[in-house]
Amino acid sequence: MSAPPTTLTPSKPAAGQRAAPLRPYRLPGSGDSRAISILTLGALLVLWWLATHLGWVKPLFLPTPEAVLHAFGDAMRGHTQGDIALPEHVLISVARVLGAFLLAVLTAVPVGLAMGTSRIARGVADPLIEFYRPLPPLAYLPLIVIWFGIGESAKVLLIYLACFAPLAMAAKAGARGVALEQVNAAYALGASRWQVIRLVVFPAALPEILTGMRIAVGFGWTTLVAAEMVAASSGLGQMVLNASNFLRTDIVVMGIIIIGALAYAFDGLMRMLERRLTPWRGRV
Repeated sequence: MSAPPTTLTPSKPAAGQRAAPLRPYRLPGSGDSRAISILTLGALLVLWWLATHLGWVKPLFLPTPEAVLHAFGDAMRGHTQGDIALPEHVLISVARVLGAFLLAVLTAVPVGLAMGTSRIARGVADPLIEFYRPLPPLAYLPLIVIWFGIGESAKVLLIYLACFAPLAMAAKAGARGVALEQVNAAYALGASRWQVIRLVVFPAALPEILTGMRIAVGFGWTTLVAAEMVAASSGLGQMVLNASNFLRTDIVVMGIIIIGALAYAFDGLMRMLERRLTPWRGRV
């Protein structure tokens, strides 16, 4: 005869002892990683210093950190090719990326929301965006130069097109992911179509839109270098191109570091905006 199954009961604390507090549940991978990032950057700098000072890599291919710092000082004083100081290059490049990005936000987000909420808008805009979205910007850059010349409009338009597609697709995905119950509840309360889009669809799609904005900023900086390498006299991309023509690897590395730092700063601002506008994300 088999013994009756035993039931497990939670153990009670002994008299005079306090129950141990429950540990809060944390998602895998959560927590502050800034210390790890600082250690990683420090290790890369040490490896760079060792590789250049011990002769592992020739200076033509990888200059020493001291040479890059010296090139940075010369660029700040305008002693590089073109006699344009580095702050002017930075301001021009930031203005091009920021202007094109803001223009893309103002136009791509409404288009994406329309694609997510309207069958007609999706049928008109989706094939066009999906056609040019995989194309590299350098593929249609000659056509833009032929149409709009070599002025600022061509550069801003090229960056704008690179930012537009990911923003529109992100807004479309966010609008398509809205819970149908929320939409029906809004209509049941007497809301109009415009009120549903403004008060229900847009807030629900905002996390996806902010993610698309972060991706679009990265595409903007990537396209900036290509835009400034064609018929430009200023900007970080043009500075890097001129330095490569003279085999100034120190200036090339300096320009790459500055472009990466600026893009990282822009992404940090977008993450701050994301935490401010969507504080509930990742907490439910």
